Amino acid sequence: MTLAQAQPQSLEFDCETGNYHTFCPISCVAWLYQKIEDSFFLVIGTKTCGYFLQNAMGVMIFAEPRYAMAELEEADISAQLNDYEELKRLCLQIKRDRNPSVIVWIGTCTTEIIKTDLEGLAPKLEDEIGIPIVVARANGLDYAFTQGEDTVLAAMANRCPTSADVTTPEEKEERGGIQKFLGLGRKKEDAAPADSNETQYHDHPNLVLFGSVPDPIVTQMNLELKKQGIKVGGWLPAKRYTELPVLDEGDYVIGMNPFLSRTATTLMRRRKCKLIGAPFPIGPDGTRAWIEKICSVFNIEPKGLKEREAKIWASLEDYIALIRGKSVYFMGDNLLEISLARFLIRCGMTVPEIGIPYMDKRYQAAELALLEKTCHDMNTALPKIIEKPDNYNQLQRIKATHPDLVITGMAHANPLEARGINTKWSVEFTFAQIHGFANARDILELVTRPLRRNNSLKEMGWDKLVKEEAKV
Repeated sequence: MTLAQAQPQSLEFDCETGNYHTFCPISCVAWLYQKIEDSFFLVIGTKTCGYFLQNAMGVMIFAEPRYAMAELEEADISAQLNDYEELKRLCLQIKRDRNPSVIVWIGTCTTEIIKTDLEGLAPKLEDEIGIPIVVARANGLDYAFTQGEDTVLAAMANRCPTSADVTTPEEKEERGGIQKFLGLGRKKEDAAPADSNETQYHDHPNLVLFGSVPDPIVTQMNLELKKQGIKVGGWLPAKRYTELPVLDEGDYVIGMNPFLSRTATTLMRRRKCKLIGAPFPIGPDGTRAWIEKICSVFNIEPKGLKEREAKIWASLEDYIALIRGKSVYFMGDNLLEISLARFLIRCGMTVPEIGIPYMDKRYQAAELALLEKTCHDMNTALPKIIEKPDNYNQLQRIKATHPDLVITGMAHANPLEARGINTKWSVEFTFAQIHGFANARDILELVTRPLRRNNSLKEMGWDKLVKEEAKV
């Protein structure tokens, strides 16, 4: 029997029902408060949540944060205080000091355990103080690291206006005036290059992209779709809450990240939108597939994508040479594991196992299909996908296979390094710009950094010293 015949012909899935060994999902506040510039995030939890936020976002001490911690005291937990009056007092203080366009209440494990009715309190308080209040639960009991953003965007999807909401001349003028003001001093994205004809957009239904990504990524993806004659109708979230995209029944939506399944479900069921199921735009292969799927839905012939992808792959060869033939193991943390594994397999790596905290096979169906196709094209074994992995079992499998690199949460990085295994923090991929053609190099910069570091140590003769210390 040949090796190819012995390999499984389709992906294998398993669930070990372990705990969520991930960063706390309330950390989504770190990037969302910066993305939505007129927002204020109020995390409702205990001092432990406050300590976590202080440490997790300590790098932002020089920024002016728009988030705060509503610390629950013993009197709150024992129901001796009135939840409504306490939250009203805090929100009035926020309104007086910051006057945001929206206040986002972030529920935590404690509010979940003591059954605080945040959804019931918010509408009444919203009417009383005159500021929209969006409630999102980001407790670590039910959600993994990046799923905190998913709950926030799902709640905001219900607040997106319809065409009927902005049909009056006054509202159109107000929204247009804000957009014009925000565009002052910026380079015009819609201006065609001087050496080309002006891009003509195709006549297609409204398209909204959802997922919080940095502004440069927004610009890049808008321009990539513009090259295909596709006009982006808006982003969820927008830079300002007052500029949420218009969503009507029958509009098309597509996600940027694989951890936004709840948002996708809300857009389909509540807003009656049509979800475009595509691989995610991570790596040249994923970006091309993402754009091609949008084009196919709108009956548009894609232009120049094959050549663009080939050019990007050629530019990555110096990095790919460092990892080709090496193995990488994913312990599971941020739900980007499937997309990253698919890209790294395309780069020539092998992946024995992909751990992932939560697996929505419907939302990630196109990504899983591309992963399987990539493995067959590269003639490599299909990885086994483990949902909610048990970390003890994982560590035993890592010890047995001894991969060249393990992408893991912070908790296991140092113990694995002490055992001579290269590691990379998965959280770094969450905060890095990894979407689109132009940012594939940034992914490989992160992946190869520990390998390049250890190669440098070997050249300096320090690797022997490290091994001796590890034995001690």
